Amino acid sequence: MSARTWQGPSAPERLSILRATRSIAIVGASSNPARASYFVATYLLSSSPYDVYFVNPRADEILGRPVYPSLEALPVVPDLVDVFRRHDDLPTVLDETLAVGARTLWLQLGSWHEDVARRGEEAGLDVVMDRCVKIEHARFHGGLHLAGFDTGVISSRRALG
Repeated sequence: MSARTWQGPSAPERLSILRATRSIAIVGASSNPARASYFVATYLLSSSPYDVYFVNPRADEILGRPVYPSLEALPVVPDLVDVFRRHDDLPTVLDETLAVGARTLWLQLGSWHEDVARRGEEAGLDVVMDRCVKIEHARFHGGLHLAGFDTGVISSRRALG
């Protein structure tokens, strides 16, 4: 991989993006509980205020909700497109994101594509790469344990015994 030169939004800017977001489309959503997109989907549905939509042309239902074959097929224009797709698919996902009029393209952990980021920003999108929506939401809302999970404990003190 070449050197990373693109600079993503700062933590306050990411918080602002998440606060302005009302709907999220998960592109590459999976019904497999072992997949990161499933983990993120369950978190967003149970612990966030967002309307969540699933996009995957090879699935009909995930977590009891309908799955759409494309961003264009969604019943709404999502504010944020959260992408779980292969590197080579990212330019196409960017084109689809721009075509439907979404405001933010968010590439998950491990996903980095400088050309997609630059093209997206030039077209007016907010772009976030190599970050997890679930982790960022939890970080800003006090539910993040060091391992990235919500422990449900609201204390800085360790339980004794």
